[in-house]
Amino acid sequence: MVLNYIWVAFFVIAFVVAVVKLVFFGDTNVFPAMMDSTFETSKTAFEISLGLTGVLALWLGIMKIGERGGVVNVFARILSPIFSKLFPDIPKGHPVTGSIFMNISANMLGLDNAATPLGLKAMEQLQELNQRKDTATNPMIMFLVLNTSGLTLIPVSILVYRAQMGAAQPTDVFIPILLATFFSTLAGIIVTSIYQRINLINRTILLTLGGMCLAVSGIIWGFGQLDKEQMNIVSTSVANILLMVIITGFILAGIRKKVNVYDAFVEGAKDGFTTAVRIIPYLVAILVAIGVFRASGAMDMLIEGVKWCIESCGGNTDFVGALPTALMKPLSGSGARGMMVDAMSTYGADSFVGRLSCIFQGSTDTTFYILAVYFGSVGIRYTRHAVACGLLADLAGIIAATAICYMFFG
Repeated sequence: MVLNYIWVAFFVIAFVVAVVKLVFFGDTNVFPAMMDSTFETSKTAFEISLGLTGVLALWLGIMKIGERGGVVNVFARILSPIFSKLFPDIPKGHPVTGSIFMNISANMLGLDNAATPLGLKAMEQLQELNQRKDTATNPMIMFLVLNTSGLTLIPVSILVYRAQMGAAQPTDVFIPILLATFFSTLAGIIVTSIYQRINLINRTILLTLGGMCLAVSGIIWGFGQLDKEQMNIVSTSVANILLMVIITGFILAGIRKKVNVYDAFVEGAKDGFTTAVRIIPYLVAILVAIGVFRASGAMDMLIEGVKWCIESCGGNTDFVGALPTALMKPLSGSGARGMMVDAMSTYGADSFVGRLSCIFQGSTDTTFYILAVYFGSVGIRYTRHAVACGLLADLAGIIAATAICYMFFG
């Protein structure tokens, strides 16, 4: 419903701005420009979706091999101690733990659409434990905040979009996204734990979160010793090596378990093809709306207004062009994706704004969309503190993304 209002608002505002420009300023090119943008952006949307088909098929195929090869179970056992602390109301050994891990794993790989069916399965299992079927439980809210905070280790789809838009090094945003999403997730866990009175001062959580904080601090310190060119080289190299290690490791794990890795890959890849085709109409719809909005001049007016306000306060305005992606992300994943693509198309994939829009896209997730889909799937009406926790995690991610982008590319 929220996306419906946003989509209509884009067209209505664009039409009003175009009429004003035509009537009061005699701009006869505004309506032809708007119509041209509908054809151009719909073509761009299809080309992007087509490019995603192969990558989604690849990664869902690799994940299927990892699942059958026992890699997922290994990670589930490793994460069991921390999960039992963050989800104290879930009985030990309940199958929902595996479903939650699979969903979070898909999010970590940046496979947003692949994560949704896994998340719905986890939500159904959590609802089985729910005594009040119309009210969100603490484990449901913690699970959703972990989703909305957008914990991403490998932002595959964003890297593909950057490659599609002509980035010289599509993986140069890998480390910045990893850092920004860490701060978003950490903030989400802390805020939700405060609401739910979960004691974070215990050995397991302190060691886990403390270790992660030290690792991230070490990464930030290490990259702080490098110049911009060295940062890009190291970040890109680490990203490519890690991606190849994961692919090879999953395949070797499957061979070790005597899995027919080829058949497993094909089975998972079929889901990737289906997912890629499913997002085409959504991407076309939002990109056309954004294209019309921009062609009318409304986008420029919005950005210039924000820029003027920040300049009046003496602030740096380099990040303003990427703000539409940050503002759209809590409302709609496809909308934010469209804003990200539009920013790269307008400013350049390797521009500061283009890179920051990608980091915004990867640092958080679609809070309202996730709440609506996941809670709606099991009939939850009373969401309690889910929205507040999700939005606070989003805010932390936006602030962290901006600071980190200045550090790497500013």
